[in-house]
Amino acid sequence: MSTPFQSLHRDAFGKLVLVALDGDTHVGVTPVRAHPLSAPDEGLSLVGSHGHEVAWVERLADLPDAARELIEVELRQREFHPQMRKLLAVSTFSTPSQWTVETDVGSFDFLLRSEEDIRRLDEGRLMITTSHGVQLFVPDRWSLDRHSKRLLERFL
Repeated sequence: MSTPFQSLHRDAFGKLVLVALDGDTHVGVTPVRAHPLSAPDEGLSLVGSHGHEVAWVERLADLPDAARELIEVELRQREFHPQMRKLLAVSTFSTPSQWTVETDVGSFDFLLRSEEDIRRLDEGRLMITTSHGVQLFVPDRWSLDRHSKRLLERFL
C-alpha cells in the first residue's frame, strides 16, 4: 500500500510537518480520527493549519513505523482529557491565573490564560484548556465540592 504523503516529521517547534505527494509542505498538521470509537485505526484525516484536509490515511497500520508513531503520539496528546475532581487553589481571580487542581490522574498546577479557555458544554460540563494545551474535562461542575464551585464561579 502506498503512503498518502512523502514524509511526516516534527519541526523545531514540535509541530507536525507533512510533505504532500505533490511536494507542498504543510506545517502544523493535526491528525483527526474519522471514527474514534468504532474504528480508531481506520480512516484518519491529516488536517492542515487552515482546517482543510491535506492527506487521508485509510489504515494507520499501513504507514511506515516512524510516521505512524508520530501520529499516535499526537493523537494521545490530543485525546488526553484528565477529569478535574477538585479546584484546590487559584493565584488570583483575574487572568492569567495559576490554578492547582486534583484530577483522576493526579494533582498539578497550570496557567489559565483567559476566561475563554473555559468552554461551557451542555448539562454543566466544562472543558478547561491549560496554557500547555492539556484539556481538563469537568463532567458536572454542579457536583464539585463547595470550595471548588466557589472558586470556579469567579471565572464563569
